[in-house]
Amino acid sequence: MKIGFAQINPTVGDLTGNFDKIAAAYDRLAAAGAELVITPELALTGYPPQDLVFKSRFVPQNLELLDRLHERVGDAALLVGFVDRNTGRGKPFHNAAALLQRGAAVQKKHKTLLPTYDVFDEDRYFEPDCDPHPLEFRGRKLGVTICEDIWTEHYLPRPFYNADPVQALVEQGAELIVNLSASPFSLGKPGVRREMLRSLAKTHRRAICYCNAVGGNDQLIFDGNSLAVNAAGDLIAQLAGFSEAEAVVETCSTAGIRYAADDSIAELFAALSLGVRDYLYKCNFKSAVLGLSGGIDSAVVAAIAVDALGAENVLGASMPSPYSSRGSIDDALALARNLGIKCLEIPIGAAFETFKAQFQNIFAGLPEDTTEENMQSRLRGMVLMALSNKFGHLLLTTGNKSELAVGYCTIYGDMAGGLAVISDVPKTLVYQLARWINREREIIPRATIDKPPSAELKPDQKDQDTLPPYDVLDEILRLYVEENLSAREIAEQGFEEKTVRWVQRRVDLNEYKREQAAPGIKVTSRAFGVGRRMPIAQQYRDA
Repeated sequence: MKIGFAQINPTVGDLTGNFDKIAAAYDRLAAAGAELVITPELALTGYPPQDLVFKSRFVPQNLELLDRLHERVGDAALLVGFVDRNTGRGKPFHNAAALLQRGAAVQKKHKTLLPTYDVFDEDRYFEPDCDPHPLEFRGRKLGVTICEDIWTEHYLPRPFYNADPVQALVEQGAELIVNLSASPFSLGKPGVRREMLRSLAKTHRRAICYCNAVGGNDQLIFDGNSLAVNAAGDLIAQLAGFSEAEAVVETCSTAGIRYAADDSIAELFAALSLGVRDYLYKCNFKSAVLGLSGGIDSAVVAAIAVDALGAENVLGASMPSPYSSRGSIDDALALARNLGIKCLEIPIGAAFETFKAQFQNIFAGLPEDTTEENMQSRLRGMVLMALSNKFGHLLLTTGNKSELAVGYCTIYGDMAGGLAVISDVPKTLVYQLARWINREREIIPRATIDKPPSAELKPDQKDQDTLPPYDVLDEILRLYVEENLSAREIAEQGFEEKTVRWVQRRVDLNEYKREQAAPGIKVTSRAFGVGRRMPIAQQYRDA
Protein backbone atom coordinates (compact mmCIF):
# COMPACT_ATOMS: atom_id res chain seq x y z
CA MET A 1 0.00 0.00 0.00
CA LYS A 2 1.21 3.48 -0.80
CA ILE A 3 1.01 5.61 2.34
CA GLY A 4 1.36 9.39 2.20
CA PHE A 5 2.96 10.91 5.29
CA ALA A 6 1.79 14.45 6.11
CA GLN A 7 4.31 15.45 8.79
CA ILE A 8 2.81 18.85 9.52
CA ASN A 9 3.30 21.52 12.19
CA PRO A 10 -0.13 22.21 13.69
CA THR A 11 -0.78 25.17 15.96
CA VAL A 12 -2.87 24.45 19.03
CA GLY A 13 -6.30 25.98 18.62
CA ASP A 14 -5.79 27.23 15.04
CA LEU A 15 -8.50 24.97 13.69
CA THR A 16 -8.86 26.61 10.29
CA GLY A 17 -5.10 26.97 9.85
CA ASN A 18 -4.59 23.30 10.70
CA PHE A 19 -7.41 22.37 8.31
CA ASP A 20 -5.64 24.25 5.53
CA LYS A 21 -2.33 22.49 6.27
CA ILE A 22 -3.99 19.07 6.23
CA ALA A 23 -5.92 19.79 3.05
CA ALA A 24 -2.88 21.12 1.19
CA ALA A 25 -0.70 18.19 2.24
CA TYR A 26 -3.46 15.76 1.28
CA ASP A 27 -3.75 17.26 -2.21
CA ARG A 28 0.00 17.02 -2.83
CA LEU A 29 0.33 13.48 -1.52
CA ALA A 30 -2.76 12.26 -3.37
CA ALA A 31 -1.34 13.72 -6.58
CA ALA A 32 1.93 11.90 -5.84
CA GLY A 33 0.14 8.55 -5.81
CA ALA A 34 -0.75 7.93 -2.17
CA GLU A 35 -3.65 5.57 -1.56
CA LEU A 36 -3.96 6.68 2.05
CA VAL A 37 -2.70 9.95 3.58
CA ILE A 38 -1.98 9.97 7.31
CA THR A 39 -1.51 12.93 9.66
CA PRO A 40 -0.18 13.32 13.23
CA GLU A 41 -2.23 12.85 16.39
CA LEU A 42 -4.90 15.55 16.93
CA ALA A 43 -3.76 17.26 13.74
CA LEU A 44 -6.98 19.29 13.53
CA THR A 45 -6.69 20.78 17.00
CA GLY A 46 -2.95 20.71 17.65
CA TYR A 47 -1.45 18.80 20.56
CA PRO A 48 -1.99 19.19 23.43
CA PRO A 49 -5.20 21.24 23.33
CA GLN A 50 -5.52 21.05 27.13
CA ASP A 51 -8.56 22.89 28.53
CA LEU A 52 -9.45 24.39 25.17
CA VAL A 53 -11.56 21.26 24.72
CA PHE A 54 -13.92 22.57 27.41
CA LYS A 55 -14.72 25.74 25.45
CA SER A 56 -18.26 25.42 24.15
CA ARG A 57 -17.47 25.77 20.43
CA PHE A 58 -14.02 24.16 20.27
CA VAL A 59 -14.94 20.50 19.79
CA PRO A 60 -18.00 21.26 17.61
CA GLN A 61 -15.85 23.40 15.29
CA ASN A 62 -13.25 20.67 14.96
CA LEU A 63 -16.06 18.22 14.05
CA GLU A 64 -17.41 20.63 11.45
CA LEU A 65 -13.98 20.87 9.87
CA LEU A 66 -13.70 17.09 9.91
CA ASP A 67 -16.89 16.98 7.83
CA ARG A 68 -15.41 19.52 5.42
CA LEU A 69 -12.31 17.35 5.01
CA HIS A 70 -14.54 14.37 4.28
CA GLU A 71 -16.39 16.34 1.59
CA ARG A 72 -13.17 17.18 -0.27
CA VAL A 73 -11.53 13.74 -0.14
CA GLY A 74 -10.91 12.25 -3.59
CA ASP A 75 -9.59 8.85 -4.68
CA ALA A 76 -7.05 8.75 -1.87
CA ALA A 77 -8.33 8.21 1.68
CA LEU A 78 -7.36 10.42 4.59
CA LEU A 79 -6.66 9.34 8.18
CA VAL A 80 -6.76 12.42 10.38
CA GLY A 81 -6.45 13.07 14.13
CA PHE A 82 -9.22 15.04 15.87
CA VAL A 83 -11.18 15.33 19.13
CA ASP A 84 -14.38 13.28 19.20
CA ARG A 85 -17.29 13.50 21.62
CA ASN A 86 -17.89 10.68 24.06
CA THR A 87 -21.59 9.82 23.92
CA GLY A 88 -21.40 7.31 26.76
CA ARG A 89 -20.25 7.34 30.36
CA GLY A 90 -16.90 8.70 31.43
CA LYS A 91 -14.80 11.63 30.31
CA PRO A 92 -16.46 13.95 27.76
CA PHE A 93 -14.14 13.37 24.80
CA HIS A 94 -12.03 10.88 22.87
CA ASN A 95 -8.59 11.39 21.38
CA ALA A 96 -9.53 10.09 17.95
CA ALA A 97 -8.64 9.33 14.34
CA ALA A 98 -11.09 9.36 11.44
CA LEU A 99 -10.73 7.36 8.22
CA LEU A 100 -12.28 9.48 5.49
CA GLN A 101 -13.13 7.86 2.13
CA ARG A 102 -15.16 9.27 -0.73
CA GLY A 103 -18.69 7.92 -0.74
CA ALA A 104 -18.23 5.94 2.48
CA ALA A 105 -19.26 6.51 6.06
CA VAL A 106 -16.63 7.90 8.41
CA GLN A 107 -14.82 5.21 10.42
CA LYS A 108 -13.45 6.31 13.77
CA LYS A 109 -10.78 4.92 16.04
CA HIS A 110 -10.32 6.14 19.62
CA LYS A 111 -7.05 6.09 21.52
CA THR A 112 -6.75 3.16 23.91
CA LEU A 113 -3.81 4.08 26.13
CA LEU A 114 -4.07 7.54 27.70
CA PRO A 115 -0.75 8.69 29.21
CA THR A 116 -0.97 10.51 32.52
CA TYR A 117 2.66 10.91 33.54
CA ASP A 118 5.54 13.26 32.81
CA VAL A 119 4.13 16.00 30.53
CA PHE A 120 0.93 14.10 29.70
CA ASP A 121 -2.50 14.58 31.27
CA GLU A 122 -4.86 12.89 28.80
CA ASP A 123 -6.98 11.15 31.43
CA ARG A 124 -8.24 14.61 32.41
CA TYR A 125 -10.08 14.93 29.09
CA PHE A 126 -10.43 11.65 27.24
CA GLU A 127 -12.19 8.34 27.68
CA PRO A 128 -10.16 5.37 26.42
CA ASP A 129 -11.22 2.90 23.75
CA CYS A 130 -11.67 -0.42 25.52
CA ASP A 131 -12.34 -2.41 22.33
CA PRO A 132 -9.63 -1.75 19.73
CA HIS A 133 -10.51 -3.21 16.33
CA PRO A 134 -9.17 -2.81 12.79
CA LEU A 135 -10.79 -0.46 10.28
CA GLU A 136 -11.86 -1.68 6.84
CA PHE A 137 -9.97 -0.14 3.95
CA ARG A 138 -10.30 -1.38 0.39
CA GLY A 139 -10.78 -4.97 1.41
CA ARG A 140 -7.93 -4.88 3.94
CA LYS A 141 -7.87 -4.55 7.69
CA LEU A 142 -6.04 -1.46 8.90
CA GLY A 143 -4.71 -1.38 12.46
CA VAL A 144 -4.98 2.27 13.52
CA THR A 145 -3.20 3.31 16.69
CA ILE A 146 -2.66 6.71 18.28
CA CYS A 147 0.71 7.61 19.80
CA GLU A 148 0.89 5.85 23.21
CA ASP A 149 -0.99 2.83 21.82
CA ILE A 150 2.20 1.68 20.14
CA TRP A 151 4.62 2.14 23.04
CA THR A 152 5.54 -1.22 24.54
CA GLU A 153 6.39 -1.81 28.18
CA HIS A 154 10.11 -2.13 27.50
CA TYR A 155 10.26 1.48 26.31
CA LEU A 156 8.05 3.10 28.98
CA PRO A 157 9.23 4.28 32.43
CA ARG A 158 7.28 1.41 33.99
CA PRO A 159 4.42 -0.98 33.03
CA PHE A 160 1.47 1.42 33.02
CA TYR A 161 -1.15 -0.56 31.13
CA ASN A 162 -2.86 -3.93 31.10
CA ALA A 163 -3.89 -3.60 27.45
CA ASP A 164 -1.75 -4.15 24.34
CA PRO A 165 -3.57 -2.44 21.43
CA VAL A 166 -1.15 -3.61 18.72
CA GLN A 167 -1.41 -7.23 19.84
CA ALA A 168 -5.21 -6.96 19.90
CA LEU A 169 -5.31 -5.49 16.40
CA VAL A 170 -3.00 -8.15 14.98
CA GLU A 171 -5.09 -10.91 16.58
CA GLN A 172 -8.13 -9.46 14.80
CA GLY A 173 -6.41 -9.61 11.44
CA ALA A 174 -4.84 -6.18 11.03
CA GLU A 175 -2.50 -6.37 8.03
CA LEU A 176 -0.79 -3.01 8.51
CA ILE A 177 -0.24 -0.92 11.64
CA VAL A 178 -0.56 2.85 11.31
CA ASN A 179 0.27 5.25 14.14
CA LEU A 180 -0.77 8.89 14.38
CA SER A 181 1.57 10.49 16.87
CA ALA A 182 2.45 13.66 18.76
CA SER A 183 5.53 12.40 20.56
CA PRO A 184 7.52 15.16 22.28
CA PHE A 185 11.26 15.36 21.77
CA SER A 186 13.84 14.63 24.41
CA LEU A 187 17.51 13.83 24.00
CA GLY A 188 17.97 10.38 22.47
CA LYS A 189 14.26 9.79 21.88
CA PRO A 190 14.29 9.65 18.04
CA GLY A 191 16.64 6.67 18.20
CA VAL A 192 14.54 4.99 20.89
CA ARG A 193 11.40 5.30 18.72
CA ARG A 194 13.19 3.83 15.72
CA GLU A 195 14.39 0.79 17.64
CA MET A 196 10.96 0.32 19.26
CA LEU A 197 9.16 0.34 15.92
CA ARG A 198 11.65 -2.04 14.33
CA SER A 199 11.28 -4.45 17.25
CA LEU A 200 7.49 -4.23 17.17
CA ALA A 201 7.36 -4.88 13.41
CA LYS A 202 9.58 -7.95 13.74
CA THR A 203 7.53 -9.27 16.67
CA HIS A 204 4.19 -9.03 14.86
CA ARG A 205 5.46 -9.43 11.26
CA ARG A 206 3.56 -6.33 10.24
CA ALA A 207 4.70 -3.17 8.49
CA ILE A 208 4.32 -0.02 10.62
CA CYS A 209 3.80 3.55 9.43
CA TYR A 210 4.41 6.14 12.11
CA CYS A 211 3.52 9.79 11.41
CA ASN A 212 4.75 12.21 14.08
CA ALA A 213 3.94 15.88 14.54
CA VAL A 214 6.62 18.51 14.19
CA GLY A 215 6.86 21.94 15.78
CA GLY A 216 6.94 23.73 19.10
CA ASN A 217 3.84 24.12 21.24
CA ASP A 218 4.69 26.07 24.41
CA GLN A 219 7.28 24.02 26.30
CA LEU A 220 7.05 20.90 24.14
CA ILE A 221 8.96 20.27 20.94
CA PHE A 222 7.75 17.70 18.42
CA ASP A 223 10.61 16.55 16.24
CA GLY A 224 8.90 14.80 13.34
CA ASN A 225 11.26 12.01 12.31
CA SER A 226 8.28 10.02 11.00
CA LEU A 227 9.15 6.42 10.12
CA ALA A 228 8.09 3.43 8.07
CA VAL A 229 9.38 -0.07 8.72
CA ASN A 230 8.47 -3.19 6.76
CA ALA A 231 7.26 -6.48 8.21
CA ALA A 232 10.86 -7.67 8.62
CA GLY A 233 11.66 -4.67 10.80
CA ASP A 234 13.76 -2.94 8.15
CA LEU A 235 13.64 0.85 8.07
CA ILE A 236 12.23 1.77 4.66
CA ALA A 237 11.62 5.51 5.16
CA GLN A 238 12.46 8.28 7.58
CA LEU A 239 11.25 11.83 7.17
CA ALA A 240 13.29 14.85 8.19
CA GLY A 241 13.54 15.93 11.77
CA PHE A 242 12.48 19.37 13.06
CA SER A 243 10.77 20.49 9.84
CA GLU A 244 7.57 19.79 7.97
CA ALA A 245 7.96 16.97 5.45
CA GLU A 246 5.97 14.73 3.13
CA ALA A 247 6.63 11.36 1.53
CA VAL A 248 4.82 8.54 -0.20
CA VAL A 249 6.02 5.15 1.03
CA GLU A 250 5.30 1.68 -0.37
CA THR A 251 4.79 -0.45 2.73
CA CYS A 252 5.74 -3.74 1.09
CA SER A 253 9.17 -2.44 0.12
CA THR A 254 12.06 -4.74 0.94
CA ALA A 255 14.69 -2.10 0.21
CA GLY A 256 15.80 -1.12 3.67
CA ILE A 257 17.61 2.17 4.12
CA ARG A 258 20.49 3.06 6.39
CA TYR A 259 19.84 5.70 8.97
CA ALA A 260 22.40 8.33 9.82
CA ALA A 261 24.07 8.07 13.20
CA ASP A 262 22.30 10.19 15.78
CA ASP A 263 24.02 13.49 16.64
CA SER A 264 22.53 14.43 19.98
CA ILE A 265 24.05 17.94 20.10
CA ALA A 266 22.87 18.76 16.57
CA GLU A 267 19.40 17.50 17.52
CA LEU A 268 19.47 19.55 20.72
CA PHE A 269 20.33 22.73 18.81
CA ALA A 270 17.63 22.01 16.20
CA ALA A 271 15.04 21.40 18.93
CA LEU A 272 15.86 24.63 20.76
CA SER A 273 15.86 26.63 17.53
CA LEU A 274 12.50 25.21 16.51
CA GLY A 275 11.15 25.89 19.99
CA VAL A 276 12.17 29.55 19.83
CA ARG A 277 10.89 30.02 16.28
CA ASP A 278 7.48 28.50 16.91
CA TYR A 279 6.97 30.09 20.31
CA LEU A 280 7.46 33.54 18.80
CA TYR A 281 5.50 32.81 15.63
CA LYS A 282 2.57 31.15 17.39
CA CYS A 283 2.43 33.92 20.02
CA ASN A 284 2.55 36.64 17.31
CA PHE A 285 6.02 38.00 18.11
CA LYS A 286 8.42 38.86 15.31
CA SER A 287 11.65 39.62 17.17
CA ALA A 288 13.56 38.91 20.36
CA VAL A 289 15.85 40.75 22.77
CA LEU A 290 18.33 39.31 25.28
CA GLY A 291 21.11 40.45 27.53
CA LEU A 292 24.67 39.71 26.35
CA SER A 293 26.98 39.37 29.35
CA GLY A 294 30.00 37.92 27.58
CA GLY A 295 29.22 34.60 29.25
CA ILE A 296 28.59 31.26 27.62
CA ASP A 297 24.87 30.99 28.41
CA SER A 298 23.85 34.24 26.74
CA ALA A 299 26.17 33.47 23.82
CA VAL A 300 24.53 30.12 23.16
CA VAL A 301 21.03 31.57 23.47
CA ALA A 302 21.93 34.36 21.05
CA ALA A 303 23.21 31.84 18.49
CA ILE A 304 20.01 29.79 18.84
CA ALA A 305 17.86 32.91 18.44
CA VAL A 306 19.69 33.98 15.29
CA ASP A 307 19.27 30.51 13.78
CA ALA A 308 15.58 30.57 14.65
CA LEU A 309 14.66 34.14 13.74
CA GLY A 310 17.41 35.61 11.58
CA ALA A 311 20.01 38.13 12.73
CA GLU A 312 17.82 41.08 11.76
CA ASN A 313 15.21 39.98 14.32
CA VAL A 314 17.50 39.62 17.34
CA LEU A 315 18.65 42.50 19.53
CA GLY A 316 21.38 42.18 22.14
CA ALA A 317 22.05 44.46 25.08
CA SER A 318 25.33 44.73 26.97
CA MET A 319 24.68 46.19 30.42
CA PRO A 320 27.99 46.41 32.28
CA SER A 321 28.08 47.11 36.00
CA PRO A 322 31.12 48.24 38.04
CA TYR A 323 32.12 44.56 38.37
CA SER A 324 31.91 43.65 34.68
CA SER A 325 35.33 42.86 33.27
CA ARG A 326 36.53 44.55 30.11
CA GLY A 327 37.04 41.11 28.65
CA SER A 328 33.39 40.17 29.14
CA ILE A 329 32.20 43.39 27.52
CA ASP A 330 34.51 42.81 24.55
CA ASP A 331 33.35 39.21 24.26
CA ALA A 332 29.71 40.30 24.13
CA LEU A 333 30.44 42.83 21.38
CA ALA A 334 32.52 40.31 19.43
CA LEU A 335 29.71 37.77 19.63
CA ALA A 336 27.24 40.33 18.27
CA ARG A 337 29.57 41.09 15.35
CA ASN A 338 30.06 37.41 14.60
CA LEU A 339 26.31 36.81 14.61
CA GLY A 340 25.51 39.98 12.71
CA ILE A 341 23.11 41.31 15.33
CA LYS A 342 22.76 44.80 16.75
CA CYS A 343 24.02 45.19 20.32
CA LEU A 344 23.15 48.16 22.49
CA GLU A 345 25.55 49.23 25.25
CA ILE A 346 23.55 50.39 28.27
CA PRO A 347 25.73 50.64 31.39
CA ILE A 348 23.91 50.23 34.71
CA GLY A 349 26.70 51.56 36.97
CA ALA A 350 25.17 54.99 37.59
CA ALA A 351 21.70 53.55 38.16
CA PHE A 352 23.18 50.99 40.56
CA GLU A 353 24.89 53.65 42.65
CA THR A 354 21.76 55.80 42.70
CA PHE A 355 19.63 52.85 43.75
CA LYS A 356 22.04 51.83 46.51
CA ALA A 357 22.03 55.41 47.80
CA GLN A 358 18.28 55.14 48.43
CA PHE A 359 19.06 52.53 51.09
CA GLN A 360 22.08 54.25 52.64
CA ASN A 361 20.31 54.97 55.91
CA ILE A 362 18.12 51.88 55.93
CA PHE A 363 21.09 49.53 55.42
CA ALA A 364 23.52 51.53 57.60
CA GLY A 365 26.06 49.32 59.35
CA LEU A 366 25.19 46.25 57.28
CA PRO A 367 27.74 44.74 54.85
CA GLU A 368 26.97 44.38 51.15
CA ASP A 369 25.79 40.90 50.23
CA THR A 370 23.45 39.20 47.77
CA THR A 371 21.05 42.11 48.20
CA GLU A 372 23.35 44.43 46.25
CA GLU A 373 24.27 41.64 43.81
CA ASN A 374 20.61 41.10 43.01
CA MET A 375 20.04 44.83 42.53
CA GLN A 376 22.32 44.67 39.50
CA SER A 377 20.49 41.71 38.01
CA ARG A 378 17.13 43.38 38.58
CA LEU A 379 18.29 46.62 37.00
CA ARG A 380 19.32 44.62 33.94
CA GLY A 381 15.92 42.96 33.93
CA MET A 382 14.25 46.38 33.98
CA VAL A 383 16.39 47.59 31.06
CA LEU A 384 15.56 44.52 28.99
CA MET A 385 11.86 44.72 29.79
CA ALA A 386 11.88 48.38 28.73
CA LEU A 387 13.33 47.36 25.36
CA SER A 388 10.76 44.57 25.13
CA ASN A 389 7.85 46.90 25.91
CA LYS A 390 8.97 49.76 23.70
CA PHE A 391 9.83 47.75 20.58
CA GLY A 392 7.63 44.67 20.95
CA HIS A 393 10.50 42.20 21.29
CA LEU A 394 10.06 38.98 23.27
CA LEU A 395 12.63 38.86 26.06
CA LEU A 396 14.60 35.61 26.09
CA THR A 397 16.09 34.54 29.40
CA THR A 398 19.48 32.85 29.38
CA GLY A 399 19.68 30.78 32.57
CA ASN A 400 20.60 27.09 32.29
CA LYS A 401 19.11 24.08 34.09
CA SER A 402 21.99 23.68 36.55
CA GLU A 403 21.65 27.21 37.89
CA LEU A 404 17.85 27.17 37.86
CA ALA A 405 17.91 23.91 39.82
CA VAL A 406 19.90 25.28 42.74
CA GLY A 407 18.55 28.84 42.64
CA TYR A 408 21.74 30.42 41.28
CA CYS A 409 19.60 33.01 39.52
CA THR A 410 17.72 36.16 40.49
CA ILE A 411 13.97 36.21 40.57
CA TYR A 412 12.68 39.37 38.82
CA GLY A 413 16.23 39.83 37.51
CA ASP A 414 17.91 37.48 35.06
CA MET A 415 14.82 35.24 35.33
CA ALA A 416 12.57 38.00 33.92
CA GLY A 417 11.38 37.31 30.39
CA GLY A 418 8.95 35.52 28.11
CA LEU A 419 10.81 32.32 27.17
CA ALA A 420 13.57 30.45 29.01
CA VAL A 421 15.47 29.00 26.08
CA ILE A 422 18.03 26.77 27.83
CA SER A 423 16.33 26.25 31.19
CA ASP A 424 16.32 22.48 30.55
CA VAL A 425 19.93 22.37 29.33
CA PRO A 426 22.53 21.51 32.01
CA LYS A 427 25.67 23.67 32.07
CA THR A 428 27.90 20.88 30.77
CA LEU A 429 25.61 20.55 27.73
CA VAL A 430 25.73 24.33 27.24
CA TYR A 431 29.48 24.00 26.73
CA GLN A 432 28.93 21.19 24.23
CA LEU A 433 26.44 23.35 22.35
CA ALA A 434 28.94 26.21 22.25
CA ARG A 435 31.63 23.99 20.74
CA TRP A 436 29.12 22.63 18.21
CA ILE A 437 28.09 26.17 17.23
CA ASN A 438 31.80 26.89 16.60
CA ARG A 439 32.35 23.67 14.62
CA GLU A 440 33.01 25.49 11.31
CA ARG A 441 34.11 28.96 12.41
CA GLU A 442 34.40 30.98 15.58
CA ILE A 443 31.03 32.46 16.41
CA ILE A 444 31.23 32.37 20.19
CA PRO A 445 34.55 33.96 21.17
CA ARG A 446 37.09 31.42 22.40
CA ALA A 447 37.57 33.43 25.60
CA THR A 448 33.87 33.01 26.42
CA ILE A 449 34.25 29.24 26.35
CA ASP A 450 37.63 29.08 28.09
CA LYS A 451 37.18 31.49 30.99
CA PRO A 452 35.76 30.36 34.35
CA PRO A 453 32.02 31.13 34.43
CA SER A 454 30.99 34.08 36.60
CA ALA A 455 27.90 36.17 37.30
CA GLU A 456 30.25 39.19 37.80
CA LEU A 457 28.10 40.71 40.54
CA LYS A 458 30.99 41.28 42.95
CA PRO A 459 34.79 41.53 42.63
CA ASP A 460 36.54 38.41 41.26
CA GLN A 461 33.37 36.32 41.53
CA LYS A 462 33.40 32.78 40.10
CA ASP A 463 30.51 30.30 39.94
CA GLN A 464 32.66 27.65 41.59
CA ASP A 465 33.04 29.86 44.68
CA THR A 466 29.45 28.86 45.45
CA LEU A 467 28.65 25.79 43.35
CA PRO A 468 30.28 22.38 42.98
CA PRO A 469 32.12 21.80 39.69
CA TYR A 470 29.51 21.65 36.97
CA ASP A 471 30.31 18.09 35.91
CA VAL A 472 29.66 16.97 39.48
CA LEU A 473 26.63 19.22 39.94
CA ASP A 474 24.98 18.12 36.69
CA GLU A 475 25.31 14.42 37.43
CA ILE A 476 23.91 14.85 40.95
CA LEU A 477 21.03 16.87 39.51
CA ARG A 478 20.34 14.22 36.87
CA LEU A 479 20.15 11.51 39.51
CA TYR A 480 18.02 13.60 41.88
CA VAL A 481 15.69 15.38 39.43
CA GLU A 482 15.40 12.94 36.54
CA GLU A 483 15.98 9.60 38.29
CA ASN A 484 14.34 10.54 41.64
CA LEU A 485 17.13 8.97 43.69
CA SER A 486 17.58 9.86 47.35
CA ALA A 487 20.65 11.64 48.68
CA ARG A 488 21.90 8.40 50.20
CA GLU A 489 21.48 6.51 46.92
CA ILE A 490 23.33 9.24 45.03
CA ALA A 491 26.16 9.29 47.58
CA GLU A 492 26.50 5.53 47.17
CA GLN A 493 27.44 6.17 43.54
CA GLY A 494 30.62 7.88 44.65
CA PHE A 495 29.61 11.46 45.39
CA GLU A 496 30.45 13.23 48.63
CA GLU A 497 27.31 13.06 50.78
CA LYS A 498 27.72 16.62 52.07
CA THR A 499 27.74 17.93 48.50
CA VAL A 500 24.78 15.77 47.52
CA ARG A 501 22.70 16.99 50.44
CA TRP A 502 23.62 20.61 49.72
CA VAL A 503 22.42 20.19 46.12
CA GLN A 504 19.28 18.37 47.23
CA ARG A 505 18.43 21.11 49.73
CA ARG A 506 19.01 23.87 47.19
CA VAL A 507 16.77 22.18 44.65
CA ASP A 508 13.97 21.84 47.19
CA LEU A 509 14.30 25.38 48.57
CA ASN A 510 14.13 27.03 45.15
CA GLU A 511 10.89 25.53 43.92
CA TYR A 512 9.25 28.92 44.53
CA LYS A 513 11.64 30.55 42.06
CA ARG A 514 11.01 28.00 39.35
CA GLU A 515 7.26 28.35 39.85
CA GLN A 516 7.63 32.00 38.74
CA ALA A 517 10.08 31.37 35.91
CA ALA A 518 9.34 31.93 32.24
CA PRO A 519 8.19 28.81 30.37
CA GLY A 520 11.16 26.77 29.21
CA ILE A 521 11.76 24.42 26.29
CA LYS A 522 11.77 20.77 27.39
CA VAL A 523 14.66 18.73 25.94
CA THR A 524 15.62 16.26 28.69
CA SER A 525 13.68 13.33 30.09
CA ARG A 526 12.39 15.51 32.94
CA ALA A 527 12.16 19.28 32.85
CA PHE A 528 11.25 21.70 35.59
CA GLY A 529 7.72 23.00 35.27
CA VAL A 530 5.73 20.99 32.76
CA GLY A 531 7.48 17.71 33.56
CA ARG A 532 7.98 18.02 37.33
CA ARG A 533 5.25 19.10 39.70
CA MET A 534 6.41 19.69 43.24
CA PRO A 535 4.73 21.53 46.13
CA ILE A 536 6.41 24.75 47.22
CA ALA A 537 5.38 24.62 50.87
CA GLN A 538 6.57 21.17 51.89
CA GLN A 539 8.84 19.70 54.53
CA TYR A 540 9.81 16.27 53.20
CA ARG A 541 13.48 15.36 53.60
CA ASP A 542 14.64 11.90 52.62
CA ALA A 543 16.74 10.06 55.18
